[in-house]
Order: sequence, then C-alpha cells, then structure tokens
Amino acid sequence: MRIAVTGSSGLIGSALCDSLAADGHEVVRLVRRAPAGPAEVRWDPRRGTVDGAGLAGCEAVVHLAGAGIGDRRWTDARKKELVDSRVLGTGTIARAAAGLDSPPRVLVSASAIGIYGDTGDRAVDEDTPPGSGFLAELCQEWEAAADPARAAGIRTVHPRTGLVVAKGGGAWARLFPLFKAGLGGRLGDGRQFWSFISLHDEVAAIRYALDTAELSGPVNLTAPEPLTNREITALMGKVLHRPTVAAVPESVLRLVLGELAQDVVGSQRVLPKRLSESGFRFAFPGFEQAVTAALSSG
Repeated sequence: MRIAVTGSSGLIGSALCDSLAADGHEVVRLVRRAPAGPAEVRWDPRRGTVDGAGLAGCEAVVHLAGAGIGDRRWTDARKKELVDSRVLGTGTIARAAAGLDSPPRVLVSASAIGIYGDTGDRAVDEDTPPGSGFLAELCQEWEAAADPARAAGIRTVHPRTGLVVAKGGGAWARLFPLFKAGLGGRLGDGRQFWSFISLHDEVAAIRYALDTAELSGPVNLTAPEPLTNREITALMGKVLHRPTVAAVPESVLRLVLGELAQDVVGSQRVLPKRLSESGFRFAFPGFEQAVTAALSSG
C-alpha cells in the first residue's frame, strides 16, 4: 500500500515507517518543512494545510503527530500547545483525507489512555466512558477532531496508547539510565497502575488496525497485564540487576512536575479488550518481556 504518516520522526512513527518499508509498502512522510524528495509531503497543521497532491493514491493514513505530553512542565501556554498540536493537526489530516477524489480506506489517528482519567484499581476498556482532568478532556477533543474523516465514510481508528517501553524515547528512555545507575525506585506510594506496551507490539498493533476491517473507533494499545508502579520497579531492578531502594515522594513529584505529577502518580488499569477479542496476539505481553526486548533492540 501507499501509506501517509505524520509524526514519522518520533519514537513510534520512525519504528512504524521502518516496519512498513521493510515489508514493501510505500511510505509518504508528512513534514512541516520543505520536502526533501518525493517520499515527503508538506503540511502545516496550524494553518490547516496539506499538499493534497502528495496524498493522492494513499490507501491509508497514520496520524501520530503531537507535542510531547511529558516533555516539560504544564504551564497554561504548554497545555494550549499540547491541545493545539493534536486537535488542529487531526482536523487538518481528517479534512484533507475526506477531500481527496479517492479518499483512503482507513485513518489511524492517535489517542491515549489518558482519556480514562485516574481509574484507581478499577480495570477499564474501550466501553468505559471518558474520565475527568486535563488529559481526559484533551483526548476527547483529539478524537473528535477526526470527525470529518468519519463523516466521509473513512474507517477511523483511534489507538489509545499506554506507556511505550523502549530505550530510544518516551518515559523509559529517562527511566533506564536511572535504574542502571542504581537510582531507580517507586514514584509516590507505587500503588498506581501503569498500563504499558512494548514498542514492538505498539507498531504491530497499529499495523493490525490498518489491516483489520472490523476495527474502528477506540482501540486500547496496552499489554494485557498492567502492573503497579511498585511491581514495575521491582522487575526493572531484577532485569537490570540493580537495587531499587530509592523512592520519590508524591510531594516532591508535585513540586518538580507541577500538574504533570497527577499523570505520574495517577492510576490507569487499562485492558486491550478490542485488540484481544479481534485476534491480535502480543509478542511481549508481560512487563519483564517488554523490558528485555527493549534492552536487546538496536
């Protein structure tokens, strides 16, 4: 297939593009600078423009672009940037896809498990209503921005991604060095659930969503066995053969991270119901497997 991808330089996007290209698909990368060649297409999410000619012939679009949630403290300006980068970008892509003479068959438009809010010990799946808080509201707007594609009859999938376990980016790119130095430990009381997924399974699940016609709407991209931060901390120490006696009190997290701390100490026990029921099989369903795979990757 000819597949357009936004966010192609990010952790997930770069791995996805490599995987698609390795299997012979033609990948068209949407970029916000002058295209370097025919494999790139210019777009400007803030102005709402896309080079439509470059999207011609694309049978699928994967939209992953968005400012990093945990990259910096959540000031009012940063929160606006987080919302705009997702809502404006998604609307731009959805309208561009819907306006093509031959629209793509499928749009996979990113979302996140933040939509459920803090679920405590309660397990949730795609049938669970959205929660409350900044991230929950952001994710609702993010998904709704794809409505023009839905209205045009394009099968639209929202992969609600959990914490991606990889050493090249995301939360674990910061955690691995700390644990290797023997400075790793639980965050807060450690009882909060963390719903994770290996980078390998994240890419495989996105590709599965592209190919599986019965999948549409929200699809949780999380491993089937979410663990508490305390359990994850212990397994990190086991795999890396390092002590995990350090701990960061919640008060310190809130002092350093501000409002972002509520996402770190909040609990999300998210299950991949739709993936599992449709027949998807995780290569690394357990956290220890996911960490080992991340450490052994390139």
